[in-house]
Amino acid sequence: MVEIVLADVRTACEHEIVTEWAARHHPGVSVRELDQLDVDALDADTLLIPVRVVWLPPVRHGERKVALADAIVLSNPRRPPAFRQEAIRKLGPDRVRVVAGEPATVADLGARYDEKQAQGASFAGFVGMQAALSAERAELELVGTRYKVPRLVAEQISSSARFQAAAAELSAELGRTAASVAQEATDKMSSFVATQSRLVRDIFTSTFSGLYERAWSVSVDLDTLGRLRTLNKSSSLVFLPSHRSYVDSLILASVLHQHDFPPNLVLGGENLAFWPMGPIARRAGTIFIRRKFGSDPVYKLAMRSYLSFIVEKRFNLEWYIEGGRSRTGKLRPPMLGLLAYVADAVEALDGADVMVVPTSIVYDQLPEIAAMARESAGGAKTPEDLKWLLKYARGQRVYRGEARVRFGEPFSLRQALAESGAGRARLEKVSFKVMDEINAATPISATSLAGFALLGAQDRAYTAHEIEVILAPLLSYIDSRKLPGPDPALCRGIGLLTTLRELTDAGVLQTYDGGPEQVWIIAPDSHAVAAYYRNGALHHFVDRAIVELGMLAISDGDVVEGGPAPDAQATEGLLAPAQQEALRIRDLLKFEFFFPAKKEFLHRLGAEMDLISDEWRTVRPTQEWVHQTLLASAGMLLARRSLQTFFDAQLVVATRLAAMGTDDLDKQTVLADCLGLGHQLSLQGVIPSKDSVSRELYDAAYQLADNRGAVRGDSADEVARSRRAWLAEVQVMRSRLSRLAAIEAEQAAAQQAAAEPPAPEPPAPEPPAAEPPVVEPKETDR
Repeated sequence: MVEIVLADVRTACEHEIVTEWAARHHPGVSVRELDQLDVDALDADTLLIPVRVVWLPPVRHGERKVALADAIVLSNPRRPPAFRQEAIRKLGPDRVRVVAGEPATVADLGARYDEKQAQGASFAGFVGMQAALSAERAELELVGTRYKVPRLVAEQISSSARFQAAAAELSAELGRTAASVAQEATDKMSSFVATQSRLVRDIFTSTFSGLYERAWSVSVDLDTLGRLRTLNKSSSLVFLPSHRSYVDSLILASVLHQHDFPPNLVLGGENLAFWPMGPIARRAGTIFIRRKFGSDPVYKLAMRSYLSFIVEKRFNLEWYIEGGRSRTGKLRPPMLGLLAYVADAVEALDGADVMVVPTSIVYDQLPEIAAMARESAGGAKTPEDLKWLLKYARGQRVYRGEARVRFGEPFSLRQALAESGAGRARLEKVSFKVMDEINAATPISATSLAGFALLGAQDRAYTAHEIEVILAPLLSYIDSRKLPGPDPALCRGIGLLTTLRELTDAGVLQTYDGGPEQVWIIAPDSHAVAAYYRNGALHHFVDRAIVELGMLAISDGDVVEGGPAPDAQATEGLLAPAQQEALRIRDLLKFEFFFPAKKEFLHRLGAEMDLISDEWRTVRPTQEWVHQTLLASAGMLLARRSLQTFFDAQLVVATRLAAMGTDDLDKQTVLADCLGLGHQLSLQGVIPSKDSVSRELYDAAYQLADNRGAVRGDSADEVARSRRAWLAEVQVMRSRLSRLAAIEAEQAAAQQAAAEPPAPEPPAPEPPAAEPPVVEPKETDR
């Protein structure tokens, strides 16, 4: 068998280095460069050995890495210019290595060519591309998988038989030539393909890390990270993080880089592609795409082809399934477009799969919240540009606590699709699984718990001791549920003072220390900001809140006939009607929270009831039993604090719709009207939750109304009935929350009475002094 060392070199120095290496490892074997090789003239059994010279950066602080200074002097240590290579070779021989890729015969390469390449593509070009990719894989063995980046992307995709066939199919639909569609798709693909550079990636990481390193200390779930590294050896990973901040991607990239993961290809919106961020980020792995491209079939072809390539070549992906940053602290509804493309790629490629990694990123403090709260209340969004970036960077000089990166349970996308049935609903099921896993992994921070406690209390100032008393039963509940709670030390004593100081510095709270004791209160116009912190943990308390509302309904016999049927088999006590009522309440909240499948949901509610009462399955749920059971849960009634905001928002939208006609409605006009009505009702004291005055919450309530036929329908009468029915249900829920508030007040009074020392009993009155006996004078005395 004839062997040829195929040298992937750029300079004479590199050619000489490869020749010397070949003389030692393959004596007598010819060394050829690609342009010196006539592939068509070679025998089929000729073995081609791809070889490349790898230049390593110098050791800096114990690590080989590129510094910003390298870019400033226009030098790339991983790709030095020809005039510097000889000096590096002599002065730093440890920086020069030769790697050999997997060899292949001409016959093997011909078989691959016939299988994958479109007709007419150059065989010599295909051989060169395969040699470069093989040498690339060998280089990764040396430099580490963190530097794994896609190479020759456009060339591989546009020359593939699959791409050409898809372009031909689309051209028939559009009435155009296949060549013109293929060229347009290739051009559009070039506008978003991430042309990754290891130099730029190193510089991007070191430069933009300043946007978060001084502001947050980062903690990560190392156990799950170790499992992910093992999974990544056999499958690509698709990270789907919650989206809270502009620095989410930077923090996740830093965590993965430090633990030697390949870099993610990150899908982001074109709004962040401004200079200089865009050009740098694209070369560091960001794929900037249009927000909407459903009306451009050629763009869709380009995007689908690119994602199929990424799945096939097992590169890791990352995008934010919510489509944008959360405005309320809760997860936003998932966007299914990119998930659909990846799902199509998995199912179209034999044996292909990806592991979906739900990811949660949570911050103790986030400076962007105030601006997002203003936007949610109707304010205009500040456009992202260079001026905005500089201002944002200046704001990151203040330490803001911890940023926590946590991972939900990873799962196979192919398996999840198979278990979710057919049609578009299966993507919704998969996306809800992602959101539920993100929620389960999201830790409860001390700041979110403080927001939860203070928003649920009376709108007045509290001492640290009073706040500690409110938090104590919540910590007990978190512990009993084994939730990912905060460090308890941050919710009592000196730690609580630190937490309150952080919220005060962030403008969420105001403090007054002019009296005997320091007190804290939510700052004016900051209720929405406090709610953002609270909402980040709120999903952990929703099941308990639904149980409390359901208990009141069952004790009153207030169960709507014909409601959703439970999946589980009803047994004794209040189980069957409780399940039915719980599903009805869940239906009212389905555009606010992500719930698991019915069977799992009902199982969770049963676990909540076990915490409240161990006799709930058999006891007759009288009003007295429910009242006493709830009363015994001192400090742990969560429904009012968890759900008041959302039912207040629904009240505003339902009231506004009930007062409007049934003609076609303009959604934005309705939402604007609701903002005005919400402000009015808040000032009047009709709605107690000031944070419920929010366009985001009204938008979710509007979607619920539309889903229930309260926006448009077959007839005006049906729409009007649906609006009245929804309004009546919301009023019932708010009435129950008021009753729970009364029970909480009763609990508080009992606790206060128990805490106060008993008044001393007045001393028993002393008996009156005995009067001296009257002594009759003797006769002699007279």
